[in-house]
Order: sequence, then C-alpha cells, then structure tokens
Amino acid sequence: MTRTASTAPVPATAPGAEQYPALDFADSVVTLPGGRTLDLLATPKDAARWLTERNLAPADTELRETCALRMRSLREQIRALFTSRIDGRPAPQEALAAVNEALTRVPTAALLHWDPVHGPYRAAPHPTDQTVDHALGVLAADAAELLTGPDAARLTACGSAPCNRYLLRSGRRHWCSVRCGDRARAARAYARRTAG
Repeated sequence: MTRTASTAPVPATAPGAEQYPALDFADSVVTLPGGRTLDLLATPKDAARWLTERNLAPADTELRETCALRMRSLREQIRALFTSRIDGRPAPQEALAAVNEALTRVPTAALLHWDPVHGPYRAAPHPTDQTVDHALGVLAADAAELLTGPDAARLTACGSAPCNRYLLRSGRRHWCSVRCGDRARAARAYARRTAG
C-alpha cells in the first residue's frame, strides 16, 4: 500500500462530517483505488493544517511528530469505535480508554509537580501540548456524542470498496461521495454483465 501525504486532491467531506468533526477526523485517512492511501495527518505540517482549517488550533500552530502521532493514534481508536458500532460488536477496551484519556487530558489549571531540590511547583503543559490536548479532547467528545446520540444509528461505512470512510446515512445513500457511488454502481453493472 502506498501512503500519500495531503498533496493529493482531497475528496469532499462525507455526509455528516460538517456536523460531526469526529467523523471528519476519522475520515482524514482515505483508501483510494489502486492501493493508495491519502493521509491528511501524515506529517506534523499536515496535522497542523488539518487542525487550523477546522478552527481547532491557531493559524500559527507548529506541531512535532509526537503530536501528529498522537492525532493519528486517536483517529485509529475512534475508527475502531465507529466500526464496532456499525458492526454491532462490543467496543474495543483500548479504543474506549484512548477516547476517555483524551477527554480527561485537557487541564483546567496548572498542574502540581515535585522537584527533588526545590520541592513542589506548578507548571502548565507546553503550549503545543495544550493545543493538541484541547483539539483531541474536542474530537473525542464529539465522537462520544456521535456514538451515543440520536445520529448513532445513521453511522455507516462507505459501501464502495476500497473506500474506508464513514458517513451518516441519509435515505438509501450508502456512499461517502458521488465518486464512490459511481464506482459501486459500475462494479454492480460489470458483475451483472459478466454473470450472464
């Protein structure tokens, strides 16, 4: 599988992504035809761009690889929760723990630390960590809301292989985009022609 950074054309957002940032976050990695993968969080610069374009971080945000890695990790855990919900399986404990950790990491005050020489002191986390913690907390809360709210029953996976995006089903639509719908219809037509 070839992994592509966000220099490739980005598909339009899937239905529901404008309402649920966590759905947009889960869809920030897309499997494309031909075994290619488009990852909008592939590099720290890509991850920072993704956050700023969604008003989850200031425009001048610069991330380190550890921050981008944390984002990709939470994305995979949210994807695991979405998949288990769609498949009607129990939620993976690791995914639940990751979302709950993101929900509780956002500090409301400077934390108390201990230094062996000077004793107790208070310090706020690094500003970049605060930005990422806040963004991941917002996305985790949004994922929890989607999974437990009235739209949970509409959550589905795109029905066009190899696409791996999620969407909120509306009527009979089971595809994240017109492109995927066309590909699925073409595959069904081809299967009918070759079966006869």
